[in-house]
Amino acid sequence: MEKKYVSIKSGKYRNAKISGVFPLVKDVSFGKKGAFITVDASNQFAGLGNIRVLLNDVNNVEHVDAVIAEAQMGNKEEVAETKKEAMDRIRRRFDILQEMTRAVIKGTVRGLILSGPPGVGKSFGVETEMEKYDMFNKLKGKGPKTEIVKGAMTPIGLYQTLYNNSNKGDVIVFDDCDSVLFDEVCLNMLKAVLDSGKKRTISWKSESVALRREGIPDRFEFSGSAIFISNVSFESVKSKKIRDHLEALMSRCHYIDLEMDKVTDKFLRIEQIVGDGMLDEYEFGAKGNAEVVDYMLEKSARLREISLRMVLKVADLRKMSPKTWKELAESTCMKRV
Repeated sequence: MEKKYVSIKSGKYRNAKISGVFPLVKDVSFGKKGAFITVDASNQFAGLGNIRVLLNDVNNVEHVDAVIAEAQMGNKEEVAETKKEAMDRIRRRFDILQEMTRAVIKGTVRGLILSGPPGVGKSFGVETEMEKYDMFNKLKGKGPKTEIVKGAMTPIGLYQTLYNNSNKGDVIVFDDCDSVLFDEVCLNMLKAVLDSGKKRTISWKSESVALRREGIPDRFEFSGSAIFISNVSFESVKSKKIRDHLEALMSRCHYIDLEMDKVTDKFLRIEQIVGDGMLDEYEFGAKGNAEVVDYMLEKSARLREISLRMVLKVADLRKMSPKTWKELAESTCMKRV
């Protein structure tokens, strides 16, 4: 039988918006919740198979010629990724992040950029390795060799921070400092710091009372290592001016994209971390943990964000008020409709 395809302009599956071209399983039908169509979503969403997509308007669906549909879907003939394969892929990305972070600490890798959506555990893995490194130095009678910088930063502040962490063995982590990506002076300093070359010279050619007061020279060699953690996908920035700078950064050091842009990937990561014991301290048990994750999945279209932070927020409410936690979550964790 010839495979049929439909284009869905707008629909919903478990309160999440759905659109795109899908293989048709069963044409438009009507149930208690209204019109729906059954399609094969396995190519678009890891772990899903045949799903019923609710339709507000049956005109939001149109049949598409197979040749056109396959062209729009990228002419993909490969087997759809299973849930296990997707979870293995995600875990491997974080394993690679751990390996690369350790390489930065050893000085084997001197510059690393990490990109991924907020709230999936990017910072946690890096910070854990930094804590181990500082503890190791403490046991040897040395002071801490790492600094984690968060938030906005001026060019002069960046220069001072780099100087204070410029010795061999020092590791500086920039976390949630995306504002520096839109400042040309900061970008040029980052290019020098993240460069894989043997000699990295940082310069400040403007007059500065602050530097003079702190005894910081207007030129120094940076011999430490640096990790830049960002919510920005460097490969997806549209501004040509900024994109050129970001491409220059990527060419100078190692770049890891966690590749977790899909909502399904975020939920698989949540399921993974909860399974690893994230909610053990709440003592909900396996059933209670599943309730938290399933509730977030059900309300995914209205949640302020889909992240590990949100898992903890919802878990806090369930622990605080076992009977009314869903009502509380509606008020504190959801966007207004």
